Amino acid sequence: MKTSSPHPSIWKRTAVLGSVCVLSASLVAFTAAKEASLGKAEPLHIQVSDAPLSTAAKGFPSFSPIVKAVAPSVVKISVSSEAKVSQMELPGGMDLRRFFGPGFQMPEEFQQQGRGQHGQQRHAPREQGVGSGIIVTKDGYILTNNHVVENASTIKVSLTDGREFNGKVIGRDPKTDVAVVKVEAKDLPFMPFADSDKIEVGDMVLAVGHPFGIGQTVTSGIVSAKGRATMGLDYEDFIQTDAAINPGNSGGALVDVEGRLIGMNTAILSRSGGNQGVGFAVPTNLARWVMESLVNNGRVERGFLGVNIQDLTPQLAQQFKLDAAKGALVSGVSPDSPAEKAGVKSGDVITDFNGKPVSDSRHLKLQVGSTTPGAAVPMNVLRDGKTVTLSVTVKELPGDKVASATPAADNAEDALHGVGVADLDKGMREQLKVPSNIKGAVVSSVEEDSVAYDAGLREGDVILEINRQPVKDAEQATALCAKPESKVSLVKVWSHGGTRFIVIDESKAG
Repeated sequence: MKTSSPHPSIWKRTAVLGSVCVLSASLVAFTAAKEASLGKAEPLHIQVSDAPLSTAAKGFPSFSPIVKAVAPSVVKISVSSEAKVSQMELPGGMDLRRFFGPGFQMPEEFQQQGRGQHGQQRHAPREQGVGSGIIVTKDGYILTNNHVVENASTIKVSLTDGREFNGKVIGRDPKTDVAVVKVEAKDLPFMPFADSDKIEVGDMVLAVGHPFGIGQTVTSGIVSAKGRATMGLDYEDFIQTDAAINPGNSGGALVDVEGRLIGMNTAILSRSGGNQGVGFAVPTNLARWVMESLVNNGRVERGFLGVNIQDLTPQLAQQFKLDAAKGALVSGVSPDSPAEKAGVKSGDVITDFNGKPVSDSRHLKLQVGSTTPGAAVPMNVLRDGKTVTLSVTVKELPGDKVASATPAADNAEDALHGVGVADLDKGMREQLKVPSNIKGAVVSSVEEDSVAYDAGLREGDVILEINRQPVKDAEQATALCAKPESKVSLVKVWSHGGTRFIVIDESKAG
């Protein structure tokens, strides 16, 4: 027979209760002591200083003098756009899905009001919006975002001194989200520009604008990063800041501690729709160039080089015998283009353009785009490990499955293992919209577990070169893949209207 202690759970519970009783007694004693001491405490005295805030208190300056200088130059832009019109042909009136989205159910009383004579029109309410702008000249030129004024039928510009003006759009550039508005006035408070190329990450900045239409608001932060590309625009070189930017700040000013304009606030990155410390501003050097083009020429005249370019990866840099993955790799040169006339060749790496270093393809695009058409500028390229200096005369910017596969590499030891190719016949050329000057072999299949697929090769790509050797058809592509000297292959392809290089390292297979 097994013997056990009576009611073991009662013993456990009692022990716990005993502990609680001890703690409660201590708390009562502490409370009594505290109440006794409070009764003898001295009266509360708070020291208050009436002196104005020092502009250099303990190394942290007040921004008040800067704000006083720049605030009059930052305006509120109120925009209204014309309502869309729908004919009320069907019983029930307008097709409100145009204005309220699919699935909206129109109330019965509105349907009754909508019924009337045939051809009667109803107008949606006028759309209203509020943004910001920056006065940049004393005679009334204002810098703002394209998305603030792109659909505007009327524009009202409000200054901090209470004055209001009607604004007129001088020009817009959706490719940079920059617009220029003009008001008829004289001796307006304008903001001086700084050279945005000279700002540094960590510099302190102020964001001034009209968030949510509540009135002019100033926030502070630092330059978090430079050269950001986040919005999918054609030309992007954003300054990133953690100064609070919210809806309505678009078109507002980002200023340095000298009160100079370094950027125009444009967008935020947010999961909530509000500020989360990641804001973006168009740098003044880019905004000023666009503004001057719009005012002086009525449009933005961008330079054109005529090359297909891509960023360098460490693998590409190694293939082209480069010390660092910096510059823009030329993967194709358009016939009769400024680049071809200047002597640029596929495989060149553009390292300097018009006296400025080229860090990647995006920066080259910005530099070429901001070059005046017709200008002859110097350009340095790396070719076979040597620097070649060229002179280029910039022009103005003009603006699927494949069958019949042949294995390019059916041997595990071959290059491009798992890739099938086909001849580029007339039917395939039309199907893939390949220009007549493109010669090569069409990629008909790519195994998804292959190294080539991981490197980015896809069906419909046209292989132009393998290890710098031109490819004219599928048979030649297969021959160039047989018994390769190296496991690493440099492949040049045409894809979706442009050319690019791909490094395929078969040593990574499996």
